[in-house]
Amino acid sequence: MALVVQKYGGSSVADAEGVKRVARRIAETRRRGDDVCVVVSAMGDSTDELLDLAHQVSPLPPARELDMLLTSGERISMALLAMAIANLGLEARSFTGSQAGVITDSVHGRARIIDVTPGRIRAALDDGHIAIVAGFQGVSQGTKDITTLGRGGSDTTAVALAAALEADVCEIYTDVDGVFTADPRIVPAARKLDTVTYEEMLELAACGAKVLMLRCVEYGRRSGVPIHVRSSFSSKPGTTVTGSMEDLPVEQAIISGVAHDRSEAKITVVGVPDSPGKAAEIFEAVAAEGVNIDMIVQNVAATTGRTDVSFTLPKDDGARAVQRLTAIQGAVGFQSLQYDDQIGKLSLVGAGMRSNPGVSAQFFRAMSSAGVNMDMISTSEIRISVVTRAEDLDTAVRTLHTAFDLDSTDGEAVVYGGTGR
Repeated sequence: MALVVQKYGGSSVADAEGVKRVARRIAETRRRGDDVCVVVSAMGDSTDELLDLAHQVSPLPPARELDMLLTSGERISMALLAMAIANLGLEARSFTGSQAGVITDSVHGRARIIDVTPGRIRAALDDGHIAIVAGFQGVSQGTKDITTLGRGGSDTTAVALAAALEADVCEIYTDVDGVFTADPRIVPAARKLDTVTYEEMLELAACGAKVLMLRCVEYGRRSGVPIHVRSSFSSKPGTTVTGSMEDLPVEQAIISGVAHDRSEAKITVVGVPDSPGKAAEIFEAVAAEGVNIDMIVQNVAATTGRTDVSFTLPKDDGARAVQRLTAIQGAVGFQSLQYDDQIGKLSLVGAGMRSNPGVSAQFFRAMSSAGVNMDMISTSEIRISVVTRAEDLDTAVRTLHTAFDLDSTDGEAVVYGGTGR
């Protein structure tokens, strides 16, 4: 007997038929003799609908109350799923994040999990029941308020519960058949990967691959939980995320995939005095707003004794960062700010590029052949990332995918839903 944690995204439980289909899959797993804990997202686009409703009522809804509102979506899903499982003759118990023991910090909207104490979940499993947990939410250790975990929060909930329960595997069910070499919505010829290392998946997730969220993969690697990405619309085997680069065979594939991201913006701080401490003042101000920085490039400015500093950040944080930097312009002494939210990030990821010369040359030759200009470049041991114009991103993804022989010869990839979640 194994202990399996399964997570179902919003597209999998988008309507009553979807809920019943998921219930049947869960029931099949339980009848095989496995213990099952399920984490579920809100139905379809209901979280976005709740956000829209909140902003119709208030242009700036209080963060605490917004979390209270948004967590209702997952509670609806978990209760309906428990009802559907009961209709199949099995016993299911549903739990909110706080009831499941998901303890977080007190940052509303993007709380981080501090601990998981799944006593009630373990008791339900020991009684032979299926435990269903509302994803995306927890309870603050300090304030005892309900919190939400931000984008991908249900994935993170599932892996965190799997670690706390010492589960044999965490299955993430979505609307594609696994992790592909590129987003099949943009590259229909994308190939499904059978296995991916944690390191490669971390890079893909950080670079925009939405099939798994970064924090979920981080948690899995830290806890050693195998993550199995599958479709809830088919019975295909999916992709397993596990192991490290040291475990790879000598002749592993050079490239694992191409990722892209449209959610970032670029800020250029123009004419920064070229003296020690100025960059620190800029990034300390941005950090004080709780903004995560991605790529950073420093250029020599046209004015002697000054430099330009460019960096990318989430679009959602752009206005706050610009406002904060404007407030310190006099103290830092830079000349002006430029903000650009019409950019896209393109990344090539693969553990094999560590030991294969010429990958960078092939990358930039492919971009040149497609007529794609690059504003910024960043690399790691197993990744090359560039910033391009947003309108060039799809062309760049397809060109790069073909240039590195990633196209499948087995037909087009299937996307069962519409969002990838």
